[in-house]
Amino acid sequence: MSNSLVLVINSGSSSLKFALIDTVSGEATLNGLGECFGLADANVSWKIDGKKHKFQLSDNGNHHKQAIDRIVALLEEQGIKQDIVAVGHRVVHGGEKFTQTVKIDETVLQEIENLSDLAPLHNPAHVVGMRAAIAAFPALSQYAVFDTAFHQTMPAKAFTGAISSKLYDDYGIRRYGFHGTSHYFVSREAAKVINKPIEKSSFISVHLGNGASVCAIKDGQSVDTSMGFTPLSGLMMGTRCGDLDPGIIEFLLKKGWSTEQVFKELNSNSGFLGVSGLTSDCRGVIEAMEEGHVGATLAFEIFTYRVAKYIASYMVALDELDGIIFTGGIGENSLPIRRQILKSLKIFGYREDEAANADARFGKDGVITQANTPLAMVIPTNEEWVIAKESMALLHA
Repeated sequence: MSNSLVLVINSGSSSLKFALIDTVSGEATLNGLGECFGLADANVSWKIDGKKHKFQLSDNGNHHKQAIDRIVALLEEQGIKQDIVAVGHRVVHGGEKFTQTVKIDETVLQEIENLSDLAPLHNPAHVVGMRAAIAAFPALSQYAVFDTAFHQTMPAKAFTGAISSKLYDDYGIRRYGFHGTSHYFVSREAAKVINKPIEKSSFISVHLGNGASVCAIKDGQSVDTSMGFTPLSGLMMGTRCGDLDPGIIEFLLKKGWSTEQVFKELNSNSGFLGVSGLTSDCRGVIEAMEEGHVGATLAFEIFTYRVAKYIASYMVALDELDGIIFTGGIGENSLPIRRQILKSLKIFGYREDEAANADARFGKDGVITQANTPLAMVIPTNEEWVIAKESMALLHA
């Protein structure tokens, strides 16, 4: 059995994704999901050797620990637990403290927890998952890989807000950006597609999923990105509002809303869900739009328009543009979304290749624009592989 196996864990507030990655082949030999934590139907499901399995968790709480324990049992059943050499964890927000992958110890755990104000939906859950994994794999080195790290190369003009410098000095208020691991991976893969060194390339990476962001990448480094101080800003998302006049927050507070109510509305009841009035799932919105639903149609139009606007604006951050990259669950699979975004960019010469666009779905990559027109492509992301490689590199450093 390989000595290059890394267990990758992405622990959320009500879910836990995991994958066992061979860092030599890049293959996921096992992957799964724990979900519905905190509810009666909490469970862990996984896929191995092409077969799907599901395990119901008990209703006595502590579902993160139960999920990790079930993963350990699964690894033992498969006879591969002893072959795992490290555990890598995805962390959404590293602030300015963490600019690269770090080995996890108690100090790191505390510092990640201290950053919870910047990512209240994510960082506390990461720490819960990390502690459960440390208890389950006490002999293994464990590493934290930060979504924000890739964006630490942004120039001051891109990350600094047009506010008093005191707010940055005292509270670290600035643009941090997210989805960095995904933007990093797909930009490297795109450079291979066009046969150009990453150090001499320029891309606009468009990660579209339930969370979504755009990133301008010059010479392999992030120079601007749409998410900001938190993952709430930028594009419209599944349940998040994206860019919004901050005066609206004051307005709602004066109307008697509590701070918690306001930010629950903006984080959990907005985006596709809020505008359509139906669902946060892009697929459901498109189905309803095709049936003539007014709210769904508007949600689709807002989403694609805002993505196209960000792509256009990020062209000024680059000296040249080698290509637009679509990735993430929506970016990789939604033909109507990509088609409409490219239509919105026709002023720049983009022309969809309908057959290629239809073909580049469900794990398939490919160029989706016509020959002799500006390049747009689909690159499936693989954040787990990056987390595994980063962990392995630090293990052997």
